[in-house]
Order: sequence, then C-alpha cells, then structure tokens
Amino acid sequence: MTQHSETDLVVLQAACDVPSKQSEGGGPTVYFDGSCPLCTFEIGHYASQTGGNHLNFVDVSQKVPDLGSDLSADAAMRRFHVRLSDGRLLSGARAFVAIWNTLPRWRWAARIAQIPGVTLALEGAYRLFLPVRPVLSMLAARLGARAENSR
Repeated sequence: MTQHSETDLVVLQAACDVPSKQSEGGGPTVYFDGSCPLCTFEIGHYASQTGGNHLNFVDVSQKVPDLGSDLSADAAMRRFHVRLSDGRLLSGARAFVAIWNTLPRWRWAARIAQIPGVTLALEGAYRLFLPVRPVLSMLAARLGARAENSR
C-alpha cells in the first residue's frame, strides 16, 4: 500500500466535502452516488470550484423525495445524471459537460466536448469506466476518500 502524508490525506478529505445546500441561482441539479468514495471525491472537487455554488447536489444513495418522473432511484445509482434548470435530464458524458459548462475553470473541457464526435467518444469512455468504478472506488477509499453518507 502506498504511504501518504497527513497533508495528502487532509487535502484529499477536503476535496471530498460536498455541500448539502441548494445552489444560489437555481442552477443544474447533480445526482451523485454518495455511497461511492470516488464519486463523492469528484463531486467534492466540483463543489469546491468557483461556480460550484451554482450547482445543486443530490445524494441518490439516500432516500430522495422526488427525482422526477423520468429518473428512477435505480437509474440514478447506475449512471451519472444532471437536470438542467429548464428541466431537461442529461446522463453520462453529457451530464459531465453540463457541469463543466457551469464551472469557469472547466469551460475549456466543455468547449472541447463541443467538437463533433468528442462527446460521443467521452460517452464511450464513460461506459468503459462504469464496470470498473467499484474497484476504483475501493482504491480511492484506501487513499482516504470517504463516501458522503459514511460521515
């Protein structure tokens, strides 16, 4: 197992902190698996970025009152989803692009995704990632990441 300094673990843990508040401007709603340390780490990173306060974060591993008629709790746990402020539901690569477009430091990635074929390639990569997510999540936990609902 890799040795990590106390500072490394503090930085990693700080990036895992996901706010439970709603956004200031009624921005996109991000549905994430709070039982997954890797997912919580990534969402914590987005939440800590400039513009993260414009995102709403919903941990779908907990009882969620209403996800909408077009999103079941099971589907939300299996795949990443974002609901735009106009009500449209995006999943997979398109959901990530919506987040990137909201965060000023990530807009470069959203612009690259607009190149024809790039979002399709990102979706393919995302589908390859999904089966290995549990293993990567275990590795993230060993590095100090914690699930949102394990605090």
